[in-house]
Amino acid sequence: MDVASKDRLRAVDLAATVGISVQQVRNYVEQGVLPPVRRTASGYRIFTTEHARALTVARRLAEGHGWTRTREIMSAVHGDDLPAALAALDGGHAELDRERAEIRRVLGAFETVLASPPAARPAPRRAARIGEVAALVGVRTSQLRLWEQRELLRPRRTPGTNYRVYDEAELRAAQVIALLRRGAYPFEIIEAVLGELRTTGSPQRVRAELARREQELHARSLRRLRGSAALHDYLRARDEAGRPTAATRPAGGSC
Repeated sequence: MDVASKDRLRAVDLAATVGISVQQVRNYVEQGVLPPVRRTASGYRIFTTEHARALTVARRLAEGHGWTRTREIMSAVHGDDLPAALAALDGGHAELDRERAEIRRVLGAFETVLASPPAARPAPRRAARIGEVAALVGVRTSQLRLWEQRELLRPRRTPGTNYRVYDEAELRAAQVIALLRRGAYPFEIIEAVLGELRTTGSPQRVRAELARREQELHARSLRRLRGSAALHDYLRARDEAGRPTAATRPAGGSC
């Protein structure tokens, strides 16, 4: 099929539309991000407005999905493997769903921590041994050792005797673990909660940080949605243009 001169684009002009180099355009063709190109009798690549549309769609997809998944999606589209393209797209949205659920579970765990009443007995002013901590938290010493094996607790060891001693931060960590285990939270969530507490130091600040992350997640979700919408329009335009499928394309493809 001949390409009308009005639809042709120079590689340099195509690259300039999104501010990339001509070499990047060639790389995108090789990676399948852009459709295959035909060549003139003298060997020059023929780019068209379809390549410009594909490049715009790829950039929009990359804003939400990143370039690794974008290359996978666009390569599948231009290889006429729509199921693979849709599977990659769905995988990106599923990741967001899992991340959103994780944030909500951790937020729920922090709400439990913030709503918990103060300890019935005051914390010791000095570093406490394992028996004192177990009594304050309301668990057996064997439970504290198990949590240490899971690297949830980090007690120090005294020189010479090698006794475990817990400072105020580790005592608080033990209280948080016990509280969340009583609430049937899995260890994965408890580990996330403790990680945030050790980084931020305050449950209130952690809750605010997690709420901020949730808002960022919403923004990422919208960017992925815009990328998906752009891909849908591109697929519809290709279908209306009657692009050949892999089964009907001549051997060797366009070159």
